[in-house]
Amino acid sequence: MTFQDLKIVEPILQAVSEKGYTEPTPIQEKAIPVALQGRDILGCAQTGTGKTAAFAIPLIQHISQTSQKSRGISALILTPTRELALQIEECLTDYARHTGVRHGVIFGGVGQQPQVDMLRRGIDILVATPGRLLDLKAQGLLRLDSIRYFVLDEADRMLDMGFIHDIKKLLPMLPKQKQTMLFSATMPQEIQEITRKILHNPARVEVTPVSSTVDTIDQRLYFVEKQEKTALLISLLHERDERSVLVFSRTKHRADNIVRKLVKAGIKSQAIHGNKSQSVRQSALGNFKTGKTRVMVATDIAARGIDINELPLVINYDIPDVPETYVHRIGRTGRAGNEGLALSFCCDDERKQLKDIQKLTGKRIRVAQ
Repeated sequence: MTFQDLKIVEPILQAVSEKGYTEPTPIQEKAIPVALQGRDILGCAQTGTGKTAAFAIPLIQHISQTSQKSRGISALILTPTRELALQIEECLTDYARHTGVRHGVIFGGVGQQPQVDMLRRGIDILVATPGRLLDLKAQGLLRLDSIRYFVLDEADRMLDMGFIHDIKKLLPMLPKQKQTMLFSATMPQEIQEITRKILHNPARVEVTPVSSTVDTIDQRLYFVEKQEKTALLISLLHERDERSVLVFSRTKHRADNIVRKLVKAGIKSQAIHGNKSQSVRQSALGNFKTGKTRVMVATDIAARGIDINELPLVINYDIPDVPETYVHRIGRTGRAGNEGLALSFCCDDERKQLKDIQKLTGKRIRVAQ
């Protein structure tokens, strides 16, 4: 199946194509057609499955096809953390670039004035964390009466972080007539109660999480101080002889920083992430596939465009927050019956994520000697 088969309009298809994507992920394949019909959705999916595009693309399409734009905010996407809010905003930037749909993001921990100015200029889609949203609403700086689409993302994580009271406080502020999409990796009792209250005859879409790793992948672990990760990476790359190495970084800024230090150490490297233009990304990918560049440093979103059968080594410079993401990352090596090696760098701050990965895979990752 291709994105064209999902009945996505041409401006969005063009943006999808520019990002180098040709086939939808399973959650996108299931959710996008239903969302485009205007039905409520109960989605069971982890971060790393492509679910952001599964709700972002329908929102952009609905709003871009509305003959008379609403004067207020048409869509609200509520997410638990600043990092997730910024990831969703990046996704909206990618897919809305040819549509004229305006979007913005608000979150706490930073000054509110630039966010207030953005809201006054007018946007169609707002990405928000609960605290800052309710704060601006209480100050009379934000109206929610024009909302026609509401997305509650990472609902179970909202519960874990203590935001459930904020969500219950917010729900009565939204119009009753709207399309609602709720996504959660798990369905604890309190989330089930909320789904019964806010969803009307929802379509249930889910993807089975990947829980088993490829047997041919040799997984090894390095416990290392955070500030020593780059030195360890350079040392390993000098010692080892793999011609193609994919390194995963949690953020775009860190990916660029790693590349600068690798190049300084004489290791041919390039970064690929959402801030790079399509031509730069394609050029970097071409260099990596032909062997001109030995090391590609990528964020999880950008790495979706990397498909190389004989990739001998994947390095997790940062341990991912979501265990399934680890499985997807290391699954890029050991393909087509080839042996593969996955090395992971773990500092003290990442031990919880490591524990979650080992629980999911049912395997203890061997500590490198």
